[in-house]
Amino acid sequence: MAGNGEGAELVELFEKASKAADRAVADGEVVAAEEARCIEALKAMGTLPVSTSLLMSTQVGKQLRKLTKSPSRKIGNAAQDLLDAWKKVVATEAALKNGTSPGANKSPSPKQGSQAAKSTSMVVKAEKVTLSKVEAKVTKVESKVQINSSSRVSVSPAAAPSPSGAGPKLGNIPKAGGDPTRDRVRELLVEALAKVFNEATDKDLEWARTIDPIKVAVSVENAMFSSFGKEKNKYRSIMFNLKDANNPDFRRRVLLGEIKPEEIVVMTAEDMASDQRKKENDEIKAKALFECERGLKQLESTDQFKCSKCKQRKTTYFQLQTRSADEPMTTYVTCVNCNHHWKFC
Repeated sequence: MAGNGEGAELVELFEKASKAADRAVADGEVVAAEEARCIEALKAMGTLPVSTSLLMSTQVGKQLRKLTKSPSRKIGNAAQDLLDAWKKVVATEAALKNGTSPGANKSPSPKQGSQAAKSTSMVVKAEKVTLSKVEAKVTKVESKVQINSSSRVSVSPAAAPSPSGAGPKLGNIPKAGGDPTRDRVRELLVEALAKVFNEATDKDLEWARTIDPIKVAVSVENAMFSSFGKEKNKYRSIMFNLKDANNPDFRRRVLLGEIKPEEIVVMTAEDMASDQRKKENDEIKAKALFECERGLKQLESTDQFKCSKCKQRKTTYFQLQTRSADEPMTTYVTCVNCNHHWKFC
């Protein structure tokens, strides 16, 4: 059963996402900053290991359904994706649980002989049907991700590429001393690094084929645990950037050894950003510096914000990227009526 710490963290992230979702559509219009904050919290929830017992004890899965109906399409899609992922976890646990016949160790009494035999027969048939369905789904998923070996290496949920072409099974990932959370982190790292085989080209792909992603994932997880211990919030930035579909550069450099495990744990979100994002950040900084040197602010007029002092909606605002690139911009607002200033992210 999941610990209270994991349940509390899951509930805290959900409350953060729920509040941001409410603020994002409070006035009938989508506020981009709050929308991004909600989606970020939902993605962070997706990195946490969950179980059926954890979802039942926190009731987060049930409450998440309301976010799937959010007026914001992005929030609704993100919430639905997370809900679908959790449904798979519950279905998998149920299938594994049904793999053991209930009461298998109990011997029926003479009076219950015929009834027990009949019940056992029904249970065995039900288990065969359940296992057949599970095996069919696994086969279907594996068939979808098989890739022509002449152009790209084959990557499936059950195997990761290796120099010989027969990759080690994910089930053989070395365990982390009986800690299920660390084991889950290692699985997520392997899944993220395996994406490189579908993204890399030319020499990078040839080089990647000579590397075992499981060994790299274990080394990275060991470095993270040595530096962060069980402070899960420090894992999020690394996990988010490794899994980010828009950041193939980072996971490629990690797999190829260009970034060592001991270097990853001291990198900032800006350091882990993709080459394109770094270029955009440099342009933003250069523009901001230029405007500061000229003493100019790019002001825009709007009635979107309400002054807390005079209650008027005549305001001007401007935005700056004051935090890391994957964080929302900071908005500075000035009331035209009473010159009251405030800011929010």
